[in-house]
Amino acid sequence: MKRRILGGTGMSVSEFALGTMMLGAMGNTDHDESVGLIHTALDAGINFIDTADVYSAGESEEIVGKALKGRRDEVVLATKFALPMGSDTNHRGGSRRWITQAVEGSLRRLGTDYIDLYQMHRWDPDTDPDETLSALSDLIRAGKVRTIGSSLFHPEQIVEAQWVAERRNHHRFRSEQPPYNILLRGIEATTLPTAKRYGMGVLTFGPLGSGWLSGRADPTAGHRNAGPATRLFDQTEPGNQLKVEAVGKLTELAAEAGLKMSHLAVAFVLTHPAITSVLIGPRTPAQLTDLLSGAGVELSDDVLDRIDEIVPPGVNLNQQDILFLPTTLGDKHARRRPR
Repeated sequence: MKRRILGGTGMSVSEFALGTMMLGAMGNTDHDESVGLIHTALDAGINFIDTADVYSAGESEEIVGKALKGRRDEVVLATKFALPMGSDTNHRGGSRRWITQAVEGSLRRLGTDYIDLYQMHRWDPDTDPDETLSALSDLIRAGKVRTIGSSLFHPEQIVEAQWVAERRNHHRFRSEQPPYNILLRGIEATTLPTAKRYGMGVLTFGPLGSGWLSGRADPTAGHRNAGPATRLFDQTEPGNQLKVEAVGKLTELAAEAGLKMSHLAVAFVLTHPAITSVLIGPRTPAQLTDLLSGAGVELSDDVLDRIDEIVPPGVNLNQQDILFLPTTLGDKHARRRPR
């Protein structure tokens, strides 16, 4: 497993990172199997594990903590804060009050006295970034956190956070975690150049596009009545129709190159020079084994050129796949005068 340095931190991390969102109530509820899955990843050379307090309401962190007993020093451990942890409106966001409480909860569930990478899961429009970065800097000075990062920040938010850190002499975000795959290439024109400008590492998730690039004969099968996620697979959506067409061409390309579709998809992400690691998020040991077998796959220039023809650089085939909108677009009250 190849390693890369994370955003100038000096920490060497595997180019595959193990994402654990699917461990616990949100996915695999078998703790013993989940612990075994983590051990398999470690034994295969993965040393970078990513979780979050909100994943299965803390259960994912608890599983990771169980798995790392006796192996903590082998791992660069990342977790996140800021998304709601319950109904209390003070149990979310980037306030000093919540950060100091959230980190203690994560440390307890993870069974460790420090977190290598503590990431802000979303930008908090209600909290001054000076407040957030001041609190996070204090955690670094206290030894509870080694370095800090952001997740799903817009480029302008990345820039604002960097400026605030410089002007107020705070520790700065050293990494960003956005979604990225062949079908969702918009960050190539926005987030990735911004992160590179500030020397940030980039930890991407969703390389298989929620299953579209998994290699299944029908990637939409089983998702037609999947609640809020239905829009991601509804073939009446124009953007999803474009994805169906693209996946067909990519399937042919993978076959011609002698690769599994999943291996083509993950290798594509790692080809971009701004990417440090790609998060793989298996739910089962079989899924992990399949993804690990693609470690080390490198795509030729011819294959990469063909991919660019199928999905042009910087293009999102379906804008609905973006997991969030800028505050001024997603909240109608932010774009309408009060009556």
